[in-house]
Amino acid sequence: MKYLIFSTLLATATLSAQSSARSAVAERLEAATIVVNETMAEGDKGIPKDLLVKSECAVVVPGLKKGAFIIGARFGRGFMTCRTKDGSAWSAPGAVKIEGGSIGLQAGGAEVDVVLLIMNQAGVKKLLNNKFTIGANASVAGGPVGRDANAATDAQMRAEILSYSRSRGIFAGISLTGATIREDQDAIAELYGSAKKKMKNRDILEKETTPEVAKAYIDTLTKYSARRTN
Repeated sequence: MKYLIFSTLLATATLSAQSSARSAVAERLEAATIVVNETMAEGDKGIPKDLLVKSECAVVVPGLKKGAFIIGARFGRGFMTCRTKDGSAWSAPGAVKIEGGSIGLQAGGAEVDVVLLIMNQAGVKKLLNNKFTIGANASVAGGPVGRDANAATDAQMRAEILSYSRSRGIFAGISLTGATIREDQDAIAELYGSAKKKMKNRDILEKETTPEVAKAYIDTLTKYSARRTN
């Protein structure tokens, strides 16, 4: 009897832990969707729509924590998605975490939302490596905001990645030099099933169907960045 009770309690605890993990991924997807919506609603103060339309991949990390920069711990988890082969849609999302690096955050914010736009195929190939270091493996520049896109510098227009942050409702370019982007295997398992925990983001982008929990996020990106096709 005691063994049965213990087994029941253990099973209940396991299910509760799995539910919490699923909820955490769902909450991050919801937060990432809000970031995209609010970014594009900012108009002249947000990320220029034409740059989102031109981008090949997007990485959104909601609620990146500033304090973790000091101790070097993991501080950001989010999602990446890239254009499908014909460029008309966005792929199923991969999961990423950002770690370490010398990162310039906006003053006064304990948390920031981070958006990275990968602007060409060279940047895409580098991003899909197992470990990608911003600034070392690819050129990165703080992205222009609003109408400033028309006055973007040559460095910004040549960059493989344009980086943005939002703190307290204000969007601006952000320096992410030295930070690394890795696959978030725990989130991948929650999105696509535990049997696919070791699956690479490259495979997700090319082969997987968008899970129901991520459809609102993908639909929101598509809403603001659909490309015309012949």
